[in-house]
Amino acid sequence: METKINVWIRTWALALGLVFASMVGISTNALAQSAAPAAGPATAVSQTAQVTPQKAETPAAADNPYGMAAVWTTSDSVAKGVLLILVIMSMGSWYILAVKVLEQRKVARLGREAVEKFWSASSLAQGASALTQDSPYQFIAASGLEASKKHGGLMSPIPMADWISMSMQRAVDRVNREMQSGLSFLATVGSVSPFVGLFGTVWGIYHALSAIGISGQASIDKVAGPVGEALIMTAIGLAVAVPAVLGYNWLVNRNKDVMDDVRSFGHDLNAVLVASTSAKN
Repeated sequence: METKINVWIRTWALALGLVFASMVGISTNALAQSAAPAAGPATAVSQTAQVTPQKAETPAAADNPYGMAAVWTTSDSVAKGVLLILVIMSMGSWYILAVKVLEQRKVARLGREAVEKFWSASSLAQGASALTQDSPYQFIAASGLEASKKHGGLMSPIPMADWISMSMQRAVDRVNREMQSGLSFLATVGSVSPFVGLFGTVWGIYHALSAIGISGQASIDKVAGPVGEALIMTAIGLAVAVPAVLGYNWLVNRNKDVMDDVRSFGHDLNAVLVASTSAKN
């Protein structure tokens, strides 16, 4: 592992060193040109006359050649693919985050409803029918009642308490799986998106070095665009990863609170079912 890390460090140091060396070469050439003696008064005047129109044309060309739009238009298919992957990851993360928050609020509301309606009913069957259809609490109550009814038809002598407990545990586990669905996507995005952005950064640096080699001159216009593209890929990757990781941890903690209420309801219902069936026998 340390060897791989050292190889990465040397590779990055070499690439950044080449970029830095090219930037230093540009600065050296600029200083050499500025230090050269003037050819004469006429030449100085002509150069001044040539510089003045260029300065006047600068406000007209005020478009930023290194903005997000320029990054998209000047990037190749690989860089565009990386950007699209990061955008899809970000949209999926925010969608799952919003859906899971609404789902957790709904289950918490159904839990308060179960406490008010189920335990105040005259019988367990009426309490189960009073709950909202297709809710986790209604599913657990229906599973417990169904298990108590089917116990009499079993061929093997399984104790009633064990049979009901197994059925209730399966119902609670199913609710837990549904509550945790989608969280793995957030965890995947949080761990993968920085490396996707890093790949975009590596590709951008490679693009910059290729542009320098093809042009044969280390000018700023050949380096600044690809290097800016490379740096912005890393920033986008981190911007996608941070909300996904924070959202994952937050939703996991909220799931624990919601599932504590669900398990408490299941344990209480299990005790009531076992006691009622034992009293009948």
